[in-house]
Amino acid sequence: MAEILATKTPLPGRPVPGTFAAVRAEALFASSVQPSWSPSPDLVRRAVTTTLRRLGTRGCAAQVAGEFGDHPDTAVARMRWALAAVTAVYPVPSLTSAPGPWPLARAS
Repeated sequence: MAEILATKTPLPGRPVPGTFAAVRAEALFASSVQPSWSPSPDLVRRAVTTTLRRLGTRGCAAQVAGEFGDHPDTAVARMRWALAAVTAVYPVPSLTSAPGPWPLARAS
C-alpha cells in the first residue's frame, strides 16, 4: 500500500505523500487511535511507532488492505484522516534548507 500511495498521480491541488508519510499513515490507520479523540502530536507519534513495532510495515499494509476490502466507505475517511494527521505531525523538511552534496575529493 505504501508503494501505491507513494506513486499515485495526485489529484489536482493535493500532494502525493512520500513513502515515509505513507508508511506512517498506514501505521496510524492500523492503530487503535480514533480521529474523534483529536489526538495530540505526541499520541500520533507513539501510535505510529508502537504499531510499526507490533505489526511491521507489511502487517500495517495488510491491515489497511483488509479494511479497504471489508469497509471501503469508512476506510477512505480513516486514511484521509491518517494522512492529514501524519502530515501535520511529521512535516516534510524543506529542500532549500538542506545542505548540498558533499564535495568529492579530487585525485591529482
